[in-house]
Amino acid sequence: MRITARLGTAALAAASLLLITTGCASGSGASGGSLSTTQISPPDGEVVGTGTVLDVAGDVALCLGPIAESYPPQCDGLPLMGWSWEGVDGFEESGDTRWGTYAVFGTFDGEVFTATQPPIMLALYDPIRPEDPTGGVPGETPVAELDEIARELPTELGDLLLATWTQDGYVWAQVIWDDGTLQDAADAEYGDGVVIVQSALRPIG
Repeated sequence: MRITARLGTAALAAASLLLITTGCASGSGASGGSLSTTQISPPDGEVVGTGTVLDVAGDVALCLGPIAESYPPQCDGLPLMGWSWEGVDGFEESGDTRWGTYAVFGTFDGEVFTATQPPIMLALYDPIRPEDPTGGVPGETPVAELDEIARELPTELGDLLLATWTQDGYVWAQVIWDDGTLQDAADAEYGDGVVIVQSALRPIG
């Protein structure tokens, strides 16, 4: 995972800053472009993620992206520490697997999500709806170019990417976490108003 944890020495911090540097190319990106090399730091404080909590024989994961439509479900989620089913409703069980959909509050170090507060069943969770980054204005990028970019993004973003789709003249990319760094890199590589990066984890407060 390309989220860089906070580093303890000046030398490593300097190396991390070099990796954050992005290019200024516009238009369709090529392999090895700014987005593919961009590193971001984990969130400083608590965040919330919404998705499926999947517990397989005590191995618990927070699935922020798509899950396999099997029974029980499967996913490649974030390792989830500090999780307890005690007092939690709204789950299903099959064999040694237990799962349910929740808003989960905690910290994320770039690899592991650690729960710090009781979860809320997703059916009861009513967050403030984030602002539309497009302002409701359709994009102007040709469909063929959007499709090409959508095909590139899984390679460009790697394991940071949860889902990508085209809609209303934009390519939308949902990632595990972005503090604006990935959006800036996408703008530098593809041009402003082409790729919309959405962070699945959101700061609390």
